[in-house]
Amino acid sequence: MLIRVMQICIFFLSFAALNVDTEKPMVIGHRGAKGHVAENTMASIAKALELGVDGIEIDVFRIRSGEVVVFHDDYLGRLTDQTGKIEDLTLEELQKVRVKGNYRIPTLEEVLHYLDGRVLLNIELKGSGTAAPVYHTLERYLGKSGWTHDNLLISSFKWEELESYRTLDKKMPIGVLTEKEISPAIAMAKSLNAVAVNADHHLLTEETAGEIRKAGLQIWCWTVNRMPDLERMFELKVEAVITDYPDRVND
Repeated sequence: MLIRVMQICIFFLSFAALNVDTEKPMVIGHRGAKGHVAENTMASIAKALELGVDGIEIDVFRIRSGEVVVFHDDYLGRLTDQTGKIEDLTLEELQKVRVKGNYRIPTLEEVLHYLDGRVLLNIELKGSGTAAPVYHTLERYLGKSGWTHDNLLISSFKWEELESYRTLDKKMPIGVLTEKEISPAIAMAKSLNAVAVNADHHLLTEETAGEIRKAGLQIWCWTVNRMPDLERMFELKVEAVITDYPDRVND
């Protein structure tokens, strides 16, 4: 039991070391730099790097031909020139789809290859059954490139996907996403040996932030774009701010 506790402590501390500036939260570009360039595209990810982010958050689905692709919505209509479900496409079909602004939908492998561990990557599991293909994709990169467990975070609103991921990888940092109550998210995070609760910033108060910290968890908040909200998150001393406008936080 003591050995297990020590392992958890070492795991948490190594991840916490990513945020070396204790006065400033990590700045995580939401879907790249969504406020500047079409979300979840390679151009948006490049823009986030240009703006000096500490990390980038992306969303992923598994498509019909088995690949993991970077896209937020279940359906194509809002963001692209096509209709239908993203999960129903093959990679060949997907390559013909264009996000508005004439951008391609990238695969997770393209993003991993491009970033190569230069910044932290927060991968949000969107579709059901996404945990295993993401795990197998990351296994091809971990230890063989710039990627380690210390510069990755898996998150999801689908907590069953996080449970599936944890059975596959005992070391991967996990963030439990919530837009509702904090207490159930804390309980799930503890059961998963997660490192963070990734909460809608509207849920965060001194009381709820205190509950998260008492559980030994980091506070990641989303999606924080307005200056008054950013200032409030700074006052709560959150560990990470997920934002469409990384430049606003860095300024």
